[in-house]
Amino acid sequence: MRLTLSLLSSAIQKRPFYITTPIFYVNAAPHLGHLYTAVVADAIQRFEKLTNPHLNVIFSTGTDEHGTKIQQAAAKAKLPPAQYCDNLSREYRDLFKDFEVQYTDFVRTTEDRHKKAVNHFWRKLKDDDYIYKAKYAGWYSVNDEAFVPEAQTRTDITPEGKIRISVESGHKVEWTEETNYMFRLSAFKTHLQRWLETDGVIQPAKFQRQLLEYLSSETYFPDISVSRPAERVHWAIRVSDDDTQSIYVWLDALVNYLTVTGYPDEDVMKSRGRPWPADLHVVGKDILKFHGIYWPAFLMAARWHPPRRLLVHSHWTVDGGKMSKSLGNTVCPKTVPAPHALRYMLLREATMADDANYSETKFINIANSELADTLGNLVARSCGTVLNPRGERPPLHTCTPPPGATQLLDALQRLPDTCYDHYKNYQFYKAVDAVIKVLHLTNGFFESSKPWELKKRPECQKDLDIVLHITLETVRICAIILQPVIPELTKRILDKLMVPEDSRYWHNLQPTWSINGAIVEAKNIEGGKFVLFPRIYKDKKNQQKKATA
Repeated sequence: MRLTLSLLSSAIQKRPFYITTPIFYVNAAPHLGHLYTAVVADAIQRFEKLTNPHLNVIFSTGTDEHGTKIQQAAAKAKLPPAQYCDNLSREYRDLFKDFEVQYTDFVRTTEDRHKKAVNHFWRKLKDDDYIYKAKYAGWYSVNDEAFVPEAQTRTDITPEGKIRISVESGHKVEWTEETNYMFRLSAFKTHLQRWLETDGVIQPAKFQRQLLEYLSSETYFPDISVSRPAERVHWAIRVSDDDTQSIYVWLDALVNYLTVTGYPDEDVMKSRGRPWPADLHVVGKDILKFHGIYWPAFLMAARWHPPRRLLVHSHWTVDGGKMSKSLGNTVCPKTVPAPHALRYMLLREATMADDANYSETKFINIANSELADTLGNLVARSCGTVLNPRGERPPLHTCTPPPGATQLLDALQRLPDTCYDHYKNYQFYKAVDAVIKVLHLTNGFFESSKPWELKKRPECQKDLDIVLHITLETVRICAIILQPVIPELTKRILDKLMVPEDSRYWHNLQPTWSINGAIVEAKNIEGGKFVLFPRIYKDKKNQQKKATA
């Protein structure tokens, strides 16, 4: 059994395990996609600590607060940009708290420590002649905060007439001519190809192929603009020795990953265990080029290693369509009932490679079927005073499986290794599915054993104890495995079973009956009525009626 291995090499090297989300752009309130990125990263870092209790984890997230779109959003809200950013950044913090995103560092691009890091990074690139000043002309997208090559634009007919748009994002572009600082991206094409050919550096592999195809298809690999005129983009970090220019929002934002390490202060970086290069950047597919082309090139120019790995996820649609404010179908996570269930569904349903679909009906069905019934009801029945009046995890009187338990015990024995592999490959949906299958087998075993009948016959107490022991031992193991996915709900289960805090790790997953020579004694469980997850009802009146019944 893979009990103490870590996903990546940082633990072996005595380094911190450094994982990041992107910093989220505060031009609008957080939505389902932002939350998904954060819970994916959180589940990964929780699994890392689950398999290696002594691992030091640095998990960073934060907010990106500069640029034209922020200027526009603040003006629309009739607020000073600083106050607008404070409000939106707080919304992200509150969201992550509600959904148990256990970050260690929340970085904002308006912080002094970040401005110091960006200015130092800029000077390094300029001193080494990777940044130069030139006149630049091209198609510019305000929405994307980026220039778009002409070959990647097209003309569209709209009710307002002909407009030019970016083929990749669909956003409007406008012809812009201005004097900017340029970064010598062209100098790094070969280096980027070599990095991108490293096995597993971008996962899933389809996104690695996309980046390699992009590089190979670009016969002309142009330098990129890394500044904007300050008169046009005033809400930004100014170039330290040229007050007429503001640093490009993406160069500014990407440096946040170094800011968290303490860069450029050597003593601070050393005190944090020198966490660079980052072990894992978790990003959405819409910002793949910025993280898979621009960021490693910037780092190479500054003589820093690129990140060890990028995990790229696809998007969430709503009722089969793209989320859009104009369509009014964006999902605001804080308005969805039961945060535990939404976190569960996000990790339960989505694959990294393909878009996933959210619907309220599906959300409610999954929450009720799996959290309330399959898991919650099983715990409540096996711990309830009707079948378990002594309030304990009963002793195991024999190692001989009772009739009907063989399939369950075989599946349970395989479960830790199966789930380890799924977690390692970031396939949360497969790990959850494997656990749910075992829980279905457990419910079947419980029903077929008819413990309510055994309870009526004192001479069958040992048989009842065996049924309860197998059921509660399975619940314990499944709860430990599911901790990265639903941390608060699994904590409630393990607290109910009175499993000690230091016995909730991957190396505690062996079933009692598989430990040679183990003497299993009765263990107390927490008293009182137990409801893991109340069912969700679409009819609010019915919900209230059930809650007060």
